[in-house]
Amino acid sequence: MTKKKILLAGESWVSTATHIKGFDQFPTVTYHTGADELLKALKDSPFDVTFMPAHEAQRDFPTTLGGLEAYDAIVLSDIGANTLLLHPDTWIHSRRTPNRLKLIRDYVAKGGALLMFGGYYSFQGINGGARFRNTAVEEVLPVSCLAFDDRVEVPEGFTPVVSGDASHPILKGITGELPYLLGFNEVTLKDGAEQLMTVSSEYGSLPLLVTGTYGEGRSLVWTSDVGPHWLPPEFIAWPDYKTLFEQMLAWATGLATD
Repeated sequence: MTKKKILLAGESWVSTATHIKGFDQFPTVTYHTGADELLKALKDSPFDVTFMPAHEAQRDFPTTLGGLEAYDAIVLSDIGANTLLLHPDTWIHSRRTPNRLKLIRDYVAKGGALLMFGGYYSFQGINGGARFRNTAVEEVLPVSCLAFDDRVEVPEGFTPVVSGDASHPILKGITGELPYLLGFNEVTLKDGAEQLMTVSSEYGSLPLLVTGTYGEGRSLVWTSDVGPHWLPPEFIAWPDYKTLFEQMLAWATGLATD
């Protein structure tokens, strides 16, 4: 069977630190990736995943509909709207370039799939900086973004609640209590969307896993993370971590049907 092609954009960042040792100091720069465990889980699966770190996506994320159509699904995970809006040709050289958020919308309308996973630069994000509210990407999603910082930090942890039909292809085989999560992006459910999981009632039973359709395509959101810090090692070690994310992709790409 030919594997479904997935483009995962985001999940990388660079940090700087200043180390002060008495009179002396020196700086360091560290490159981080947040999708390592997810990519490992999907390695032996029906999916051929291309990982495009955030710093590469600014330049290399497809700028044509045909480029997007090379993939069966696009995953945006912890990557803000500015990275896709401000191609270096526009940002540095003031040249006109395609609006890649609109291209994603058109791609889904024609039968593609879009998944957005949560993080500090997903949905509306930290300090509102992810900026997907009132964009073409939000139009496709089965949820609406808030107008401000949407992060909900839950340091004590919360247990996800399965609210959808257990026979749904994404939930198939997922039994028992799920491991705890440490935070999520707050969103609101759109009319016609199907909510499969929520956060705990203590946090308002807000959406966690939601599916929807747009035009001829499908969309899905998971409003928590795919790895630390919101998704802790205990969740990664859960036997159904791989199953859950595989079945999200299978539903989105049509490998599994409702």
